[in-house]
Amino acid sequence: MPHDIEPRLLRAFTAVAEELHFTRAASRLHLAQQALSRDIRRLEQRLGAELFTRTTRQVTLTAEGARLLPYARRILAAHDELAAAWDREERPLLVDISATTGTAHRVLAAAREAAAEHELVARFHSGLTGAAAEILAGRLDVSFGRFAGLDPAVRARLAHRPVRYEPMAVLLPDGHHLAARPAVRLAELAGETLYAAAGNPATAEWTDLAERLFAGRGIGIAAPFPGIDGDEEFIRVVRKRGWSVLASAEFLDVPGMVLRPLADPVPLSPVSMVWARGLRHPGLDALRSAAGALAARHGWLERPAGSWLPAADEALMRG
Repeated sequence: MPHDIEPRLLRAFTAVAEELHFTRAASRLHLAQQALSRDIRRLEQRLGAELFTRTTRQVTLTAEGARLLPYARRILAAHDELAAAWDREERPLLVDISATTGTAHRVLAAAREAAAEHELVARFHSGLTGAAAEILAGRLDVSFGRFAGLDPAVRARLAHRPVRYEPMAVLLPDGHHLAARPAVRLAELAGETLYAAAGNPATAEWTDLAERLFAGRGIGIAAPFPGIDGDEEFIRVVRKRGWSVLASAEFLDVPGMVLRPLADPVPLSPVSMVWARGLRHPGLDALRSAAGALAARHGWLERPAGSWLPAADEALMRG
C-alpha cells in the first residue's frame, strides 16, 4: 500500500463513490470530467486495485472501492481539519438560511449582532439536502434544516446542533374555505392537495416529512414541479397554480394568501444547525452561541404536548 497518496486523488474517489456518476462528481469538484477520470485511474494504479465497475448505464463500487471509502473519508476529514487549524487569515463564513424569514434568519441576525467583527455571508439554497452536498463539497459552511431527513452516510460526515421544534402551518389562498379559520385541524385537510416541494431534489427532506405527516390522513402532495428559486418566483408560481402550501409557522408573506397554524396534533418541523465535522471558525462559534441563546429564551427545544414528530427525528433532536 503506498504511503504518499495525494488527498486530491482521495477527494476525487470519494466524490465519485458518493455520486456514483462521473459527470455529477466532476461538477461537484469543479473539474473537467477527463481530469476526474484521470485522477481515478491514477489512484487505481497506485493501489493496484479497480475501485469502480463502469458500464454505459451505471457506476458502482467494487469490493475494494467499498473497503477504501471509509478510510478515504477519515483521511480527508483530518486533512481539512489540519488545513483549517493552520489557516491564519479568517475567511467569511458562508451560511445557508434558506429564506429571508424564519428560524435560521433569526439565528444569523443574532450572531451578526453579537459578533460584528466576523463576516457571516448569507446564502439561500432552500433545502438541507442540497445544502448538505454543498457543505461536503466545500462550497458552503453552515445550513439549517431537518437533519434526520439526510442520508445516514451524509449525516456521518456532518455535525449538528438541535435548534428548534418549529410548528408547521398551511398557506391558503384567500378564497379557500378554510382561510377564515384561526387554525386548521389536520383532519380538515382530508381530500386537499398541498405543495410540499415534490420534484426538487434539494428539498427531499421536506417532501419526506410531508409524506410522513400526510400518510393515512387523506392529504395529497402536489405533483412534482421543478425547483423554485427565490421568494419572488415562489410567490409567482404558487399564486398562478393556485396551490395550498405546507409551510413553517414563520413564513414569507404572500399577497392573496393567508398562513394558518396546523393543529390536532401540532406537526413539528425539527430544525438543526448543520456543518462539516472538523470545521473551525469564530463565526461558527457565534452561530452556535446565538442558536443556544434563542432556543433558551423562546423555549424552542421544548416540545409541545400532543405534537407530532417522527420518532427518528425526535431521537436525533434529543441525542
